[in-house]
Amino acid sequence: MPKQKLRQFDFLTIFPDIITSYANESILGRAQKAGLIKVAAHNLRDFATDKHHRVDDTPYGGGAGMVMMVGVFDLALKGIGVRGKGRSVRIILTSASGKQFTQKDAVRLAKFDRIIFLCGRYEGVDARVEENLVDESFSVGPYVLTGGELPALTMMDAIARNVPGVLGSKESLAEESHTEEGQLEYPQYTKPEVYKKWKVPEVLLSGDHKKIAEWRKLNQKKS
Repeated sequence: MPKQKLRQFDFLTIFPDIITSYANESILGRAQKAGLIKVAAHNLRDFATDKHHRVDDTPYGGGAGMVMMVGVFDLALKGIGVRGKGRSVRIILTSASGKQFTQKDAVRLAKFDRIIFLCGRYEGVDARVEENLVDESFSVGPYVLTGGELPALTMMDAIARNVPGVLGSKESLAEESHTEEGQLEYPQYTKPEVYKKWKVPEVLLSGDHKKIAEWRKLNQKKS
């Protein structure tokens, strides 16, 4: 059997510890140890060119807050070995104004060898980053967060689950919520059979696989 190709996820951020603390746990941590994925968090301040390692400045035209500079993202991409957008690499900006990330995007992006997330902070990122350096901009919902790290981790988690071998079972992936067919997962129960007055549906205790399958199909919701 041919060896599974490793998928790499890079994060350009001023808070790399946020990334590594999450990525090293549970399924993602095991996937890294198994050589299925690699997660690398790069501190943007390491690519700043001034003595104070600044990554932001005041916006042209005035306004509140600070804007992250295009130069530091450009230098960081070059510093981690990305010379240009290619077929096997996808560069993604986390942005409240980006298109909403979906399960279909997760499945599609899992086919790339390398995904690079650009994580904004403060009042946002210089528009020239989106105009010239990235392939896609994504939001994870119609709300604003304090930074791009959580959206980027959310997207990585969803993408990595679609990398062959990460979940360990094709069946687990096929029966999950938000499949490409638009179904949400059916309700699930475990022991005890009765807790207080709350009971597990009798059909799930019947051992009748046909009836159980019918019940699950009937109780799936549309996404």
